[in-house]
Amino acid sequence: MNTNETNAELLFTEFPPISTSAWEEAIHKDLKGADYEKKLVWKTDEGIVVKPYYRSEDIAKLGFTEVMPGEYPYIRGNSALNNLWIIREDIHETDLAKANILAHDAIKRGAQAIGLKGKNIINIDDISILLKGIDITKTEVHFTSCKSYPQLIELYIQYLSSNKINPSEVKGSLNFDPISYLLLNGKPYQTVEENDVEGAILIKKVSSALPNIKCLTVNGHVFNNAGATIIQELAYTLAAGNEYLFRLTSKGINIDELTPSMQFTLGIGSNYFLEIAKIRAFRMLWSTIVKKYNPSEDKTSKAYIHANSSLWNKTLYDPYVNLLRITTEGMSASIGGADSIALQPFDLAYSNPTVLSKRIAGNTQIILKEESYLSKVCDPAAGSYYIENLTHSIAEHAWDLFKDIESKGGLMKLALDGEIKSEIEKSCKERDVNIATKKTIFLGTNQYSNLQENMLDKIQLAEQELKGGLKLYRGSEAFETIRLQTEVYEKETGKRPLVFLLTIGNLAMRKARASFSFNFFGCAAYKIIDNLGFATSEEGVKAALEARANVVVICSSDDEYAELVPQITSDLKKHEPSIKVIVAGYPKVQIETLKAAGVDDFIHVHSNLLETLQKYNSILLH
Repeated sequence: MNTNETNAELLFTEFPPISTSAWEEAIHKDLKGADYEKKLVWKTDEGIVVKPYYRSEDIAKLGFTEVMPGEYPYIRGNSALNNLWIIREDIHETDLAKANILAHDAIKRGAQAIGLKGKNIINIDDISILLKGIDITKTEVHFTSCKSYPQLIELYIQYLSSNKINPSEVKGSLNFDPISYLLLNGKPYQTVEENDVEGAILIKKVSSALPNIKCLTVNGHVFNNAGATIIQELAYTLAAGNEYLFRLTSKGINIDELTPSMQFTLGIGSNYFLEIAKIRAFRMLWSTIVKKYNPSEDKTSKAYIHANSSLWNKTLYDPYVNLLRITTEGMSASIGGADSIALQPFDLAYSNPTVLSKRIAGNTQIILKEESYLSKVCDPAAGSYYIENLTHSIAEHAWDLFKDIESKGGLMKLALDGEIKSEIEKSCKERDVNIATKKTIFLGTNQYSNLQENMLDKIQLAEQELKGGLKLYRGSEAFETIRLQTEVYEKETGKRPLVFLLTIGNLAMRKARASFSFNFFGCAAYKIIDNLGFATSEEGVKAALEARANVVVICSSDDEYAELVPQITSDLKKHEPSIKVIVAGYPKVQIETLKAAGVDDFIHVHSNLLETLQKYNSILLH
């Protein structure tokens, strides 16, 4: 026995094993009768049940935990050597010369790949302008938004030939994806059959002339940015990929030629561990699908994943919080083993990105890669009882939905019938309710708002045109509309609605409820006057009237409301009938009595914050 084994034995004798039943007994004892399921078990939006802890026995029956990196089904990544993802920056400028300048700037800041819009490329001179001075053998070029990808690829081949560039040294992709076009626009840009023919032509041309260009992209991030759940995003992306496999192999494209020509773009949100597990699960499920097409070798089953930070969870207000969001998203994508990553600038929700915001987005990845060394370790999440179980649960749920889609005729049929749009809209409604009731928190938007922050004059982007398909939106938009309405009102009148917190009685309760009320109406950016507390109701009423309050929130304890509220309400409305009187809390047995006394509203933890603020905006902003 060597020294290391001896030390290990000595170490673990100090910590005898504890059974799961012993842990459970201790937990139930600490809960003191509270419901275990309600207190400790988390059910995600996707319906995944997450236990409060996991142990080695929880992964013993999972069939993939012994797989090594670089091995089928590639759950642990495509490489057995490292985790060297590509840092990508997408350029949104359509003017070719300006886009070229921005691309050079991105490359100087560390980008290894650039995404360029090709909608204005008509001839070889346009490509020359766009790529002027860029060494495309060292920097990957990904073309998006092209009018005709077959035409673009012909021009690109000519450009390479005229500049004596070896086509095999050029890497990148084309964003050819008729399914995402259909989903976003509500109709195909040409017939489904014509799409299939165009795709087959592209793959045959590109695979022979440009072997390292991926010419077919499955844009799964579209589902993410439309508000789909993680399970929906995964299942719909897999179904879209399978749709291409079925249609293009039917056109005579060999599976071993087809899958290396594909890339998947997934949106990465800020649900840290679930996003790590999502990427791992996707690779496993995709390899399972490809296996059904009888590839000649396992590597045909690899999924090339490009991760794009989600736009759905980015906020207009308190935008620097977006920096925290993209940081965790970058970590999730890199730990999950994405092949390339693009983190969006924190200000993209409301303006054209600045030099600073682009630099921060790029440097975030560089820090993760060069200083945190996440690129040096294959699948750092492997062996985590929690993440391995999340991976299994996500894969299981996504596979069930995928099979359901296939049983109904496949994604293309459901997209044409409008069912995909309908299902995502159902999920959006549920997520919107969670945001409105603060079950889902957007820091700085529906919780802990900065009342001094104004964004009205900083907005540079026009509202997105609706095209009849999936609506891409951000979850915080409804609250931002309320804030912007308040800003417009102030710009027109020179003032904001004033909320006066009439704190009285029990010290602990009045402080807690004043804090809650401040945060509640702060989400509408009203002017709020807090107080240390009044000795009598007369003092409180006098101060509220002198402040010319539009809304008075009475903050005290339930026991004191029965005596205090009727008198305060009567005195306030006698002098100012239009004033709105609100009680902080929900004293259930007194509700009808207090309403009869003139109370207009009650705000509490179960209130629908959004609906309440919308109501008061309609009353006060006139």
